Amino acid sequence: MSVTQQPSNHSGTHRLLILLAVAIAARVATFGNPVVHVDEEFYFFTGHAMWQGAWPFVDVWDRKPIGLFLLYALPAAFGFPAGIWAYQAMALVSVVATAWAIARLADRLGWAGGATAAGIAYILWLNLLGGQGGQAPVFYNLLMIGAAWAILESDRRRARSLGLVAMALVGITLQIKYSAVFEGMVFGLWLLASEWRRSRSPVALILYGAALVAVSLVPTGLAAGVYAAIGQWDAFLYANFLSIFHRNPDPLGELAGNLGQLALILSPIVALAVLGLKRAERDRERVFLAVWLGAAIIGVLLFRPWFDHYGLPILLPACTAAAAMLGRQDWRRRYTPALLLTVALAGQIVLLSLRHERGDASEFAALTQAVGKGPGCLYVYSGSTMLYVATQRCALSRWIVPAHLSRAREAGATGVDQDTEITRILSQHPAVVVMRPPYNGERPEAHARVLAAMAGGYRLTAKLPMGNETISVYKSAR
Repeated sequence: MSVTQQPSNHSGTHRLLILLAVAIAARVATFGNPVVHVDEEFYFFTGHAMWQGAWPFVDVWDRKPIGLFLLYALPAAFGFPAGIWAYQAMALVSVVATAWAIARLADRLGWAGGATAAGIAYILWLNLLGGQGGQAPVFYNLLMIGAAWAILESDRRRARSLGLVAMALVGITLQIKYSAVFEGMVFGLWLLASEWRRSRSPVALILYGAALVAVSLVPTGLAAGVYAAIGQWDAFLYANFLSIFHRNPDPLGELAGNLGQLALILSPIVALAVLGLKRAERDRERVFLAVWLGAAIIGVLLFRPWFDHYGLPILLPACTAAAAMLGRQDWRRRYTPALLLTVALAGQIVLLSLRHERGDASEFAALTQAVGKGPGCLYVYSGSTMLYVATQRCALSRWIVPAHLSRAREAGATGVDQDTEITRILSQHPAVVVMRPPYNGERPEAHARVLAAMAGGYRLTAKLPMGNETISVYKSAR
Protein backbone atom coordinates (compact mmCIF):
# COMPACT_ATOMS: atom_id res chain seq x y z
CA MET A 1 0.00 0.00 0.00
CA SER A 2 1.43 3.37 -0.98
CA VAL A 3 1.70 6.16 1.59
CA THR A 4 -0.37 9.15 0.41
CA GLN A 5 1.73 12.29 0.10
CA GLN A 6 1.23 15.85 -1.02
CA PRO A 7 3.93 17.70 -2.90
CA SER A 8 6.18 19.89 -0.82
CA ASN A 9 5.46 23.60 -1.07
CA HIS A 10 8.97 24.51 0.01
CA SER A 11 11.46 25.78 -2.54
CA GLY A 12 15.10 24.89 -1.99
CA THR A 13 15.92 28.29 -0.50
CA HIS A 14 12.75 28.40 1.59
CA ARG A 15 13.49 24.95 3.03
CA LEU A 16 17.11 25.84 3.76
CA LEU A 17 16.05 28.98 5.63
CA ILE A 18 13.52 26.99 7.67
CA LEU A 19 16.15 24.40 8.62
CA LEU A 20 18.68 27.10 9.50
CA ALA A 21 16.17 28.92 11.71
CA VAL A 22 15.18 25.70 13.47
CA ALA A 23 18.81 24.72 14.01
CA ILE A 24 19.73 28.11 15.48
CA ALA A 25 16.71 28.07 17.78
CA ALA A 26 17.40 24.48 18.84
CA ARG A 27 21.11 25.04 19.57
CA VAL A 28 21.38 28.69 20.64
CA ALA A 29 21.47 27.74 24.33
CA THR A 30 24.85 26.08 23.76
CA PHE A 31 26.56 28.81 21.74
CA GLY A 32 29.76 30.04 23.34
CA ASN A 33 29.68 27.47 26.14
CA PRO A 34 33.12 25.81 26.33
CA VAL A 35 31.88 22.95 28.52
CA VAL A 36 29.04 21.58 26.40
CA HIS A 37 30.54 18.08 26.52
CA VAL A 38 33.76 16.59 27.89
CA ASP A 39 34.53 14.94 24.55
CA GLU A 40 34.44 18.22 22.68
CA GLU A 41 36.63 19.89 25.30
CA PHE A 42 39.31 17.27 24.68
CA TYR A 43 38.98 17.39 20.90
CA PHE A 44 39.46 21.16 21.03
CA PHE A 45 42.44 20.80 23.36
CA THR A 46 44.08 18.32 20.98
CA GLY A 47 43.42 20.50 17.94
CA HIS A 48 44.97 23.41 19.84
CA ALA A 49 47.96 21.33 20.89
CA MET A 50 48.57 20.28 17.28
CA TRP A 51 49.25 23.93 16.38
CA GLN A 52 51.99 23.82 19.02
CA GLY A 53 53.62 20.79 17.44
CA ALA A 54 51.90 17.96 19.36
CA TRP A 55 51.13 14.68 17.64
CA PRO A 56 47.97 12.79 18.56
CA PHE A 57 48.72 9.31 19.98
CA VAL A 58 52.32 10.36 20.65
CA ASP A 59 52.15 13.62 22.62
CA VAL A 60 48.42 13.53 23.36
CA TRP A 61 46.91 10.09 23.82
CA ASP A 62 43.46 8.94 22.73
CA ARG A 63 41.73 6.31 20.63
CA LYS A 64 39.90 8.61 18.23
CA PRO A 65 41.27 8.71 14.66
CA ILE A 66 43.35 11.66 13.62
CA GLY A 67 40.74 13.04 11.22
CA LEU A 68 38.63 14.16 14.16
CA PHE A 69 41.53 16.09 15.65
CA LEU A 70 42.40 17.63 12.28
CA LEU A 71 38.79 18.75 12.03
CA TYR A 72 39.00 20.43 15.44
CA ALA A 73 42.38 21.94 14.63
CA LEU A 74 40.61 24.31 12.22
CA PRO A 75 38.56 26.18 14.85
CA ALA A 76 41.31 25.75 17.46
CA ALA A 77 43.50 27.98 15.29
CA PHE A 78 41.33 30.90 16.45
CA GLY A 79 42.32 30.26 20.06
CA PHE A 80 40.12 30.58 23.11
CA PRO A 81 37.32 31.62 23.30
CA ALA A 82 36.84 32.48 19.59
CA GLY A 83 37.59 28.88 18.63
CA ILE A 84 34.64 27.68 20.71
CA TRP A 85 32.28 29.79 18.64
CA ALA A 86 34.07 28.60 15.49
CA TYR A 87 33.66 24.88 16.13
CA GLN A 88 30.03 25.37 17.14
CA ALA A 89 29.45 27.34 13.93
CA MET A 90 31.02 24.49 11.97
CA ALA A 91 28.72 22.06 13.73
CA LEU A 92 25.71 24.25 12.95
CA VAL A 93 26.57 24.34 9.24
CA SER A 94 27.04 20.56 9.23
CA VAL A 95 23.71 20.00 10.97
CA VAL A 96 21.79 22.20 8.55
CA ALA A 97 23.49 20.66 5.52
CA THR A 98 22.74 17.15 6.79
CA ALA A 99 19.10 18.02 7.50
CA TRP A 100 18.80 19.51 4.00
CA ALA A 101 20.28 16.33 2.50
CA ILE A 102 17.79 14.21 4.48
CA ALA A 103 14.94 16.32 3.07
CA ARG A 104 16.29 16.03 -0.47
CA LEU A 105 16.65 12.27 -0.10
CA ALA A 106 13.05 12.06 1.14
CA ASP A 107 12.00 14.06 -1.94
CA ARG A 108 13.79 11.59 -4.13
CA LEU A 109 12.09 8.62 -2.50
CA GLY A 110 8.63 10.07 -3.11
CA TRP A 111 7.93 11.53 0.33
CA ALA A 112 8.11 15.23 -0.53
CA GLY A 113 5.21 16.09 1.73
CA GLY A 114 7.18 15.07 4.82
CA ALA A 115 10.66 15.95 3.60
CA THR A 116 11.10 19.26 5.40
CA ALA A 117 9.58 17.80 8.56
CA ALA A 118 12.11 14.95 8.34
CA GLY A 119 14.97 17.45 8.19
CA ILE A 120 13.54 19.31 11.17
CA ALA A 121 13.15 16.04 13.07
CA TYR A 122 16.85 15.33 12.54
CA ILE A 123 17.83 18.72 13.96
CA LEU A 124 15.58 18.40 16.98
CA TRP A 125 16.47 14.80 17.84
CA LEU A 126 20.16 15.73 18.03
CA ASN A 127 19.51 17.54 21.31
CA LEU A 128 18.06 14.38 22.82
CA LEU A 129 21.12 12.32 21.90
CA GLY A 130 24.06 14.46 22.95
CA GLY A 131 24.41 16.01 19.49
CA GLN A 132 23.82 19.60 20.61
CA GLY A 133 27.48 20.48 20.07
CA GLY A 134 30.27 19.01 17.97
CA GLN A 135 30.21 15.29 18.61
CA ALA A 136 31.88 13.29 15.83
CA PRO A 137 28.63 12.09 14.15
CA VAL A 138 27.40 15.68 13.92
CA PHE A 139 30.16 16.14 11.35
CA TYR A 140 30.46 12.73 9.72
CA ASN A 141 26.72 12.17 9.25
CA LEU A 142 27.00 14.65 6.39
CA LEU A 143 29.63 12.43 4.75
CA MET A 144 27.57 9.29 5.26
CA ILE A 145 24.41 10.70 3.72
CA GLY A 146 26.58 11.88 0.85
CA ALA A 147 27.81 8.30 0.49
CA ALA A 148 24.23 7.01 0.52
CA TRP A 149 23.26 9.50 -2.17
CA ALA A 150 26.21 8.43 -4.33
CA ILE A 151 25.20 4.77 -3.95
CA LEU A 152 21.64 5.47 -5.11
CA GLU A 153 22.97 7.47 -8.05
CA SER A 154 25.37 4.66 -8.95
CA ASP A 155 22.42 2.25 -9.05
CA ARG A 156 20.42 4.58 -11.27
CA ARG A 157 23.22 5.53 -13.66
CA ARG A 158 25.04 2.19 -13.52
CA ALA A 159 28.18 4.18 -12.74
CA ARG A 160 30.92 2.37 -10.84
CA SER A 161 32.71 5.68 -10.29
CA LEU A 162 29.92 6.87 -8.00
CA GLY A 163 30.32 3.73 -5.93
CA LEU A 164 33.98 4.58 -5.53
CA VAL A 165 32.99 8.11 -4.46
CA ALA A 166 30.66 6.63 -1.85
CA MET A 167 33.37 4.43 -0.37
CA ALA A 168 35.84 7.31 -0.43
CA LEU A 169 33.39 9.25 1.75
CA VAL A 170 33.10 6.24 4.04
CA GLY A 171 36.89 6.13 4.23
CA ILE A 172 37.04 9.77 5.33
CA THR A 173 34.33 9.05 7.88
CA LEU A 174 36.42 6.23 9.34
CA GLN A 175 39.13 8.76 10.11
CA ILE A 176 36.60 10.74 12.14
CA LYS A 177 35.06 7.76 13.96
CA TYR A 178 35.91 4.10 13.44
CA SER A 179 32.48 2.92 14.59
CA ALA A 180 31.12 3.76 11.14
CA VAL A 181 32.89 0.66 9.83
CA PHE A 182 29.81 -1.57 9.97
CA GLU A 183 27.66 0.82 7.95
CA GLY A 184 30.55 1.17 5.54
CA MET A 185 30.76 -2.59 5.09
CA VAL A 186 27.04 -2.80 4.36
CA PHE A 187 27.34 0.04 1.84
CA GLY A 188 30.16 -1.85 0.14
CA LEU A 189 28.16 -5.09 0.02
CA TRP A 190 25.23 -3.25 -1.53
CA LEU A 191 27.52 -1.89 -4.23
CA LEU A 192 28.89 -5.37 -4.89
CA ALA A 193 25.38 -6.78 -5.17
CA SER A 194 24.55 -4.06 -7.68
CA GLU A 195 27.68 -4.87 -9.64
CA TRP A 196 26.75 -8.55 -9.76
CA ARG A 197 23.28 -7.69 -11.04
CA ARG A 198 24.84 -5.60 -13.79
CA SER A 199 27.73 -7.72 -14.98
CA ARG A 200 27.29 -11.29 -13.69
CA SER A 201 31.08 -11.47 -14.03
CA PRO A 202 33.10 -12.90 -11.13
CA VAL A 203 36.23 -11.14 -12.39
CA ALA A 204 34.50 -7.77 -12.60
CA LEU A 205 33.02 -8.32 -9.14
CA ILE A 206 36.40 -9.11 -7.60
CA LEU A 207 38.11 -6.17 -9.27
CA TYR A 208 35.35 -3.77 -8.26
CA GLY A 209 35.33 -5.11 -4.71
CA ALA A 210 39.08 -4.67 -4.44
CA ALA A 211 38.76 -1.09 -5.69
CA LEU A 212 36.02 -0.31 -3.19
CA VAL A 213 38.05 -1.67 -0.29
CA ALA A 214 41.19 0.12 -1.43
CA VAL A 215 39.43 3.48 -1.75
CA SER A 216 37.80 3.16 1.66
CA LEU A 217 41.15 2.40 3.31
CA VAL A 218 43.13 5.22 1.69
CA PRO A 219 42.61 7.81 4.48
CA THR A 220 43.49 5.32 7.22
CA GLY A 221 46.45 4.09 5.18
CA LEU A 222 47.71 7.64 4.74
CA ALA A 223 47.46 8.29 8.47
CA ALA A 224 49.26 5.05 9.27
CA GLY A 225 51.93 5.82 6.69
CA VAL A 226 52.66 9.22 8.18
CA TYR A 227 53.09 7.75 11.65
CA ALA A 228 55.28 4.98 10.30
CA ALA A 229 57.40 7.58 8.53
CA ILE A 230 58.06 9.46 11.78
CA GLY A 231 58.85 6.24 13.65
CA GLN A 232 55.59 6.14 15.63
CA TRP A 233 53.85 3.16 14.02
CA ASP A 234 53.55 1.32 17.33
CA ALA A 235 51.90 4.33 18.99
CA PHE A 236 49.45 4.66 16.10
CA LEU A 237 48.62 0.96 16.04
CA TYR A 238 48.02 0.65 19.76
CA ALA A 239 45.92 3.79 20.15
CA ASN A 240 43.80 3.25 17.05
CA PHE A 241 43.24 -0.48 16.98
CA LEU A 242 44.53 -2.42 19.99
CA SER A 243 43.80 -0.44 23.12
CA ILE A 244 40.02 -0.69 22.78
CA PHE A 245 40.23 -4.46 23.25
CA HIS A 246 42.01 -3.99 26.58
CA ARG A 247 39.38 -1.73 28.09
CA ASN A 248 37.42 -3.23 30.95
CA PRO A 249 33.64 -3.51 30.59
CA ASP A 250 31.37 -1.19 32.49
CA PRO A 251 29.04 -2.70 35.11
CA LEU A 252 26.12 -4.57 33.56
CA GLY A 253 23.60 -2.28 35.21
CA GLU A 254 25.24 0.81 33.71
CA LEU A 255 25.35 -0.77 30.26
CA ALA A 256 21.69 -1.77 30.48
CA GLY A 257 20.75 1.73 31.58
CA ASN A 258 22.65 3.31 28.70
CA LEU A 259 21.07 0.97 26.15
CA GLY A 260 17.61 1.47 27.61
CA GLN A 261 17.94 5.24 27.44
CA LEU A 262 19.15 5.04 23.86
CA ALA A 263 16.24 2.80 22.87
CA LEU A 264 13.73 5.06 24.60
CA ILE A 265 14.92 8.20 22.81
CA LEU A 266 15.19 6.58 19.38
CA SER A 267 12.07 4.43 19.47
CA PRO A 268 9.57 7.10 18.25
CA ILE A 269 11.52 8.09 15.15
CA VAL A 270 12.56 4.51 14.38
CA ALA A 271 8.94 3.36 14.77
CA LEU A 272 7.81 6.04 12.33
CA ALA A 273 10.55 4.95 9.93
CA VAL A 274 9.51 1.31 10.10
CA LEU A 275 5.84 2.21 9.59
CA GLY A 276 6.70 4.40 6.65
CA LEU A 277 8.83 1.74 5.01
CA LYS A 278 6.22 -0.94 5.66
CA ARG A 279 3.40 1.03 4.06
CA ALA A 280 5.46 2.32 1.13
CA GLU A 281 5.68 0.60 -2.22
CA ARG A 282 8.84 -1.45 -2.46
CA ASP A 283 11.47 -0.27 -4.89
CA ARG A 284 15.21 -0.68 -4.85
CA GLU A 285 15.95 2.74 -3.38
CA ARG A 286 13.54 2.24 -0.49
CA VAL A 287 14.94 -1.23 0.13
CA PHE A 288 18.37 0.38 0.38
CA LEU A 289 17.03 2.79 3.00
CA ALA A 290 15.61 -0.12 5.01
CA VAL A 291 18.94 -1.96 4.80
CA TRP A 292 20.78 1.19 5.86
CA LEU A 293 18.48 1.64 8.86
CA GLY A 294 19.08 -1.94 9.95
CA ALA A 295 22.83 -1.56 9.49
CA ALA A 296 22.90 1.64 11.52
CA ILE A 297 21.02 0.01 14.39
CA ILE A 298 23.21 -3.10 14.39
CA GLY A 299 26.31 -0.91 14.12
CA VAL A 300 25.32 0.89 17.31
CA LEU A 301 24.57 -2.36 19.14
CA LEU A 302 28.02 -3.70 18.29
CA PHE A 303 29.89 -0.92 20.10
CA ARG A 304 29.48 -0.60 23.84
CA PRO A 305 29.04 1.25 26.25
CA TRP A 306 26.13 2.84 24.33
CA PHE A 307 26.39 6.50 25.29
CA ASP A 308 23.57 8.66 23.97
CA HIS A 309 25.58 10.15 21.09
CA TYR A 310 26.31 6.64 19.78
CA GLY A 311 22.75 6.70 18.42
CA LEU A 312 23.25 9.76 16.22
CA PRO A 313 24.04 7.79 13.01
CA ILE A 314 20.66 6.04 13.26
CA LEU A 315 18.94 9.38 12.76
CA LEU A 316 20.01 9.60 9.11
CA PRO A 317 18.00 6.68 7.68
CA ALA A 318 15.37 6.89 10.42
CA CYS A 319 14.44 10.53 9.79
CA THR A 320 14.52 10.01 6.02
CA ALA A 321 12.16 7.04 6.21
CA ALA A 322 9.97 8.80 8.79
CA ALA A 323 9.14 11.37 6.10
CA ALA A 324 6.72 8.80 4.69
CA MET A 325 4.57 9.12 7.82
CA LEU A 326 5.28 12.76 8.68
CA GLY A 327 4.00 13.83 5.27
CA ARG A 328 0.76 11.84 5.21
CA GLN A 329 -2.38 13.94 4.90
CA ASP A 330 -3.74 12.69 8.22
CA TRP A 331 -0.45 13.52 9.96
CA ARG A 332 0.56 16.86 8.52
CA ARG A 333 -2.13 18.96 10.16
CA ARG A 334 -2.08 17.46 13.64
CA TYR A 335 0.40 14.73 14.55
CA THR A 336 3.50 15.96 12.75
CA PRO A 337 3.47 19.49 14.29
CA ALA A 338 2.61 18.04 17.70
CA LEU A 339 5.48 15.57 17.51
CA LEU A 340 8.03 18.15 16.39
CA LEU A 341 6.95 20.66 19.01
CA THR A 342 7.16 17.99 21.71
CA VAL A 343 10.66 16.97 20.64
CA ALA A 344 11.73 20.63 20.44
CA LEU A 345 10.49 21.27 23.97
CA ALA A 346 12.06 18.06 25.28
CA GLY A 347 15.34 19.02 23.64
CA GLN A 348 15.42 22.41 25.36
CA ILE A 349 14.66 20.76 28.70
CA VAL A 350 17.59 18.41 28.09
CA LEU A 351 19.90 21.32 27.25
CA LEU A 352 18.91 23.25 30.36
CA SER A 353 19.35 20.12 32.46
CA LEU A 354 22.81 19.49 31.00
CA ARG A 355 23.83 23.09 31.58
CA HIS A 356 22.75 22.72 35.21
CA GLU A 357 24.72 19.47 35.40
CA ARG A 358 27.89 20.44 33.51
CA GLY A 359 28.11 24.20 33.94
CA ASP A 360 28.20 27.17 31.61
CA ALA A 361 30.55 29.82 30.26
CA SER A 362 30.29 32.09 33.30
CA GLU A 363 31.12 29.31 35.76
CA PHE A 364 33.98 28.20 33.55
CA ALA A 365 35.30 31.76 33.39
CA ALA A 366 35.33 31.97 37.18
CA LEU A 367 37.16 28.65 37.41
CA THR A 368 39.67 29.78 34.78
CA GLN A 369 40.37 32.93 36.77
CA ALA A 370 40.86 30.90 39.95
CA VAL A 371 43.41 28.65 38.20
CA GLY A 372 45.20 31.65 36.68
CA LYS A 373 47.46 31.89 33.66
CA GLY A 374 50.81 31.03 35.11
CA PRO A 375 53.63 30.51 35.50
CA GLY A 376 53.78 26.76 36.13
CA CYS A 377 52.01 23.71 34.75
CA LEU A 378 48.47 22.53 35.42
CA TYR A 379 47.25 19.05 36.32
CA VAL A 380 43.55 18.45 35.79
CA TYR A 381 43.22 15.21 37.73
CA SER A 382 39.46 15.36 37.19
CA GLY A 383 37.51 18.18 35.62
CA SER A 384 37.54 20.21 32.43
CA THR A 385 40.43 19.69 30.02
CA MET A 386 39.47 23.01 28.42
CA LEU A 387 41.25 24.64 31.37
CA TYR A 388 44.59 23.85 29.73
CA VAL A 389 43.62 25.94 26.70
CA ALA A 390 41.87 28.74 28.60
CA THR A 391 44.73 29.25 31.07
CA GLN A 392 47.52 28.57 28.56
CA ARG A 393 49.26 26.45 31.17
CA CYS A 394 51.40 23.48 30.18
CA ALA A 395 50.42 19.86 30.78
CA LEU A 396 52.69 17.29 32.42
CA SER A 397 51.42 14.14 30.73
CA ARG A 398 50.25 12.94 27.36
CA TRP A 399 47.27 11.32 29.07
CA ILE A 400 45.15 14.45 29.17
CA VAL A 401 41.71 12.85 29.51
CA PRO A 402 41.27 12.48 33.29
CA ALA A 403 39.36 9.20 32.95
CA HIS A 404 42.32 7.53 31.26
CA LEU A 405 44.22 7.66 34.55
CA SER A 406 41.43 7.64 37.12
CA ARG A 407 38.64 5.46 35.74
CA ALA A 408 38.52 1.75 36.54
CA ARG A 409 37.50 0.64 33.06
CA GLU A 410 40.70 2.16 31.60
CA ALA A 411 43.05 0.15 33.84
CA GLY A 412 45.53 -1.64 31.57
CA ALA A 413 44.03 -0.15 28.40
CA THR A 414 45.98 3.06 27.76
CA GLY A 415 49.56 1.87 27.45
CA VAL A 416 50.58 3.12 30.89
CA ASP A 417 50.08 2.04 34.49
CA GLN A 418 47.59 4.53 35.89
CA ASP A 419 49.06 4.90 39.38
CA THR A 420 52.61 5.10 38.07
CA GLU A 421 51.66 7.94 35.72
CA ILE A 422 49.76 9.82 38.43
CA THR A 423 52.78 9.52 40.72
CA ARG A 424 55.08 10.73 37.93
CA ILE A 425 52.89 13.76 37.28
CA LEU A 426 52.76 14.69 40.96
CA SER A 427 56.53 14.25 41.28
CA GLN A 428 56.93 17.13 38.81
CA HIS A 429 55.12 19.42 41.28
CA PRO A 430 52.44 20.98 39.09
CA ALA A 431 51.73 24.57 40.07
CA VAL A 432 47.97 24.00 40.07
CA VAL A 433 45.88 20.86 40.53
CA VAL A 434 42.16 20.70 39.77
CA MET A 435 39.86 18.06 41.22
CA ARG A 436 36.16 17.36 41.04
CA PRO A 437 34.39 15.28 43.71
CA PRO A 438 34.58 11.46 43.45
CA TYR A 439 32.53 10.16 40.53
CA ASN A 440 30.94 6.87 39.56
CA GLY A 441 33.53 4.55 38.02
CA GLU A 442 36.53 6.37 39.51
CA ARG A 443 39.21 4.33 41.26
CA PRO A 444 39.06 5.42 44.94
CA GLU A 445 42.75 4.74 45.40
CA ALA A 446 43.63 7.20 42.63
CA HIS A 447 41.51 9.94 44.20
CA ALA A 448 43.04 9.25 47.62
CA ARG A 449 46.56 9.36 46.17
CA VAL A 450 46.06 12.85 44.75
CA LEU A 451 44.33 14.13 47.89
CA ALA A 452 47.25 12.89 49.98
CA ALA A 453 49.65 14.78 47.71
CA MET A 454 47.56 17.93 48.10
CA ALA A 455 47.82 17.67 51.89
CA GLY A 456 51.60 17.48 51.64
CA GLY A 457 52.50 20.68 49.81
CA TYR A 458 49.45 22.40 48.37
CA ARG A 459 46.83 24.78 49.66
CA LEU A 460 43.20 24.85 48.66
CA THR A 461 42.70 28.25 47.04
CA ALA A 462 39.20 27.92 45.59
CA LYS A 463 36.09 25.77 45.65
CA LEU A 464 33.85 26.84 42.79
CA PRO A 465 30.61 25.54 41.30
CA MET A 466 30.71 23.90 37.91
CA GLY A 467 27.23 22.70 37.14
CA ASN A 468 26.04 20.49 39.96
CA GLU A 469 29.56 19.87 41.29
CA THR A 470 32.07 21.88 43.27
CA ILE A 471 35.55 21.97 41.76
CA SER A 472 38.57 22.29 44.03
CA VAL A 473 41.62 24.28 42.96
CA TYR A 474 44.89 23.56 44.73
CA LYS A 475 48.04 25.64 44.29
CA SER A 476 51.55 24.69 45.24
CA ALA A 477 52.71 26.13 48.56
CA ARG A 478 56.33 26.14 47.37
